[in-house]
Amino acid sequence: MRLTVIGTGYVGAVHAACMAEIGHEVLGVDVDEERVAALAAGHPPFYEPGLSGMLQRTVAAGLLRFTTSLDEAALFADTHFVCVGTPQRPDSGAADLHHVEAAVDGLAAGLRAAGHDEALVVGKSTVPAGTADLLAARLRGTGADIAWNPEFLREGSAVQDTLRPERIVAGVRSARAEARLRAVYAPLVAAGAPFIATDTVTAELVKVASNSFLATKISFINAMAEICDVLGADVLTLAEAMGTDSRIGPAFLAPGLGFGGSCLPKDIRAFTARAEEIGRGESVAFLRQVDEINTRQRLRTIGLAERFTGGSLENRDVAVLGAAFKPGSDDVRDSPALAVAEAVRRRGARVRVHDPEAVDNARAAYPDLQYALDVTKACEQADVVLHLTEWPQYRELDPAALATVVRSPAVVDARNTLDARAWRSAGWRLSAPGRPRLD
Repeated sequence: MRLTVIGTGYVGAVHAACMAEIGHEVLGVDVDEERVAALAAGHPPFYEPGLSGMLQRTVAAGLLRFTTSLDEAALFADTHFVCVGTPQRPDSGAADLHHVEAAVDGLAAGLRAAGHDEALVVGKSTVPAGTADLLAARLRGTGADIAWNPEFLREGSAVQDTLRPERIVAGVRSARAEARLRAVYAPLVAAGAPFIATDTVTAELVKVASNSFLATKISFINAMAEICDVLGADVLTLAEAMGTDSRIGPAFLAPGLGFGGSCLPKDIRAFTARAEEIGRGESVAFLRQVDEINTRQRLRTIGLAERFTGGSLENRDVAVLGAAFKPGSDDVRDSPALAVAEAVRRRGARVRVHDPEAVDNARAAYPDLQYALDVTKACEQADVVLHLTEWPQYRELDPAALATVVRSPAVVDARNTLDARAWRSAGWRLSAPGRPRLD
């Protein structure tokens, strides 16, 4: 089949490459000429394991190319995936749909000019429930149908999540739309992916409901870490015991610095705003507390660092391990690690940040911080080391060797993933949220 993917940011670039990988002819569309040129050369504008090789392979095979023209897209295919961003409105927290609306309006103009009357426009962006119905009016006169097919990608494993999805949700308004999406995803369904057909509103809700539940689970275990700090309990053992309960499960019960990135924080705020718009704000009022608990973890991490420096970070040297919001990515949007690093700098500390992939993006977002391309350089003469992104490289560090370069062997394991026994045996003072007995 021939497909277009409109918007080649994180979701769109991955989707376009993966659809070409399973045999479709794909045209990626973006207004950013530099991004289009880079993708056409097989170079993604962000780090995602496995994506670069897939891009180069599918471009070379002639299955994937890129353009800036929506008119060309309208002529190229009858199935169009919309993958543009839905940023958060700073005033209300609601989703800003102007990129989605502009993409649909531009495509609609191209469809009218092309005379296509069987096009299917498929939204993948995360949007407020009811958006597909509103966009259908913008497609009036084109003969196009609209569907919603939310993405469930995890940065760092997005290629695998697309090629081996846990589920494919198709919100449709006609049997024709469902048949078209089943044809698009036929290779994945044949490999065992569940295909769940529903209406567009339910499909839109699936994404925000899923992210809200995951955010709640993360904030719950971090709330338990706060309790453990007061009572002297160990949150890791607590999480392990809870996770053995089949009704709860161990996933997302990882106490630490909390969630960040471009999805969970934005999505729970937008969901809350949408619930208030429809008069059901009280139904998801707890999500505001989820958000507050998550943000509070950043302050708690700074407090743990201050305990190692006599109550003040002023004129102290602080090494920060991690800048990306999660390992396996160079994404620094709403990064808890960088939020902590910047807050520490504002308290008068000299901060040096290391990250295996995200230094360039971090430097662009936080130019007042210092950066190091080597962990040892970042830690030289540090009064305290903050472990803020759980890259596997940091778990593999030799604490004895690192102790020889710092001024004071003190580490805050804000992600609760370092081997506490090994670090303490090497002479380090180690503190971690929810584990007061390590102090």
